[in-house]
Amino acid sequence: MTEPIQFPNKPGIIVSDADQRRLTVLATSALDRVPEIAEELLSEMERAEVVPAASVPPTTVRMDSTVVYRADDGRERRVTLVFPGQADIAQGKISILTPIGTALIGLSEGQSISWMTRDGQRRSMTVIRVEPATEEADAGFDDDPGPSAA
Repeated sequence: MTEPIQFPNKPGIIVSDADQRRLTVLATSALDRVPEIAEELLSEMERAEVVPAASVPPTTVRMDSTVVYRADDGRERRVTLVFPGQADIAQGKISILTPIGTALIGLSEGQSISWMTRDGQRRSMTVIRVEPATEEADAGFDDDPGPSAA
């Protein structure tokens, strides 16, 4: 197992106890398919402040949250963070098992983070707005990342 890339001054993140459990299972099961991303997600889950789901602020990125962020190129983008089987880039649904998905989880409005793309470029973004996950978000979880995880 290789060490995840570390960036100085990573912002503090908050995740619900349910998301932490589900994402740890997902990352562990994906280690053989997408090891760098899975290891980074595990690292994020280890450093996160874990709180009960009801205590996660509505301005914090959770699974199934819709996020508006400003990329380092100055453009704003709107995406929904989903599990791998639900990902559909055409609909703006990005998988947690992507570098940007892993970077987004647990961030709050106003926070910025840097991450490494799959092709080795360092990128950064700032969360502008978070639209909270819906109540049915839990229904979409499947701990088998499937072929779309790669």
